[in-house]
Amino acid sequence: MATPPVAAGGNFEAPPPPPMQPPGTDMTSICFRDQLWLNTYPLDRNLVFDYFALSPFYDWTCNNEQLRMRSIHPLDLSQLSKMTGMEYMLSEVMEPHLFVIRKQKRDSAEKVTPMLAYYILDGSIYQAPQLCNVFAARVGRALYYISKAFTTAASKLEKIGYVDTENESETVEPKGGKEAINIKEVKRVDHILASLQRKLPPAPLPPPFPDGFVPPSTAEAEKDPENQQTAEPQPSAVDPIIDQGPAKRMKF
Repeated sequence: MATPPVAAGGNFEAPPPPPMQPPGTDMTSICFRDQLWLNTYPLDRNLVFDYFALSPFYDWTCNNEQLRMRSIHPLDLSQLSKMTGMEYMLSEVMEPHLFVIRKQKRDSAEKVTPMLAYYILDGSIYQAPQLCNVFAARVGRALYYISKAFTTAASKLEKIGYVDTENESETVEPKGGKEAINIKEVKRVDHILASLQRKLPPAPLPPPFPDGFVPPSTAEAEKDPENQQTAEPQPSAVDPIIDQGPAKRMKF
């Protein structure tokens, strides 16, 4: 069994503590709350950063921790603006219920790049999700409900189509055997046409022929009276467009 190293004075040497690791980027699934601290100290803008430093969201390598070690308020902007690196800033305050802390990287006194955001709601600390994650979650939820709606509509349309095909097959089969003419329908149509004829005004007479005009049929008959009897009968000079009354139907 190996013995631990012994110092010159005879005391055991304790191993150095492991360096503090910075918090992860995505810690939206955890929440921190210290009820003992909340029962002891008031949660206001002066002590909220000390409470946030107890959470696993706190990066011990930030500039605010250096100010705390120098007994300077960690949110002193006049001191933070002189430093470069990672820092925390209190952006929104609604005492005593809501505090928003922004993690940012400072490159100069005027240039900062926001990294993450945290909020303390009624004593519980959360990491705010990134905007891309919010959009991805909302779009995924919308796609889920749209797909579910299309699936439900498709299932209902299939049922409706199945019922319609059954009804069509039932109605088409008896129609095939009834090809005879319905006498009642014929009489009803004749009655409707006769009533419409009575309501409409009579057809106007065709316009008279101009003076000196002789119809071709009459001129040919005068020139060739011998072939008048053998010639085919010519149609009367009546305008064929004018309606001459309803067509004659077979009486039953």
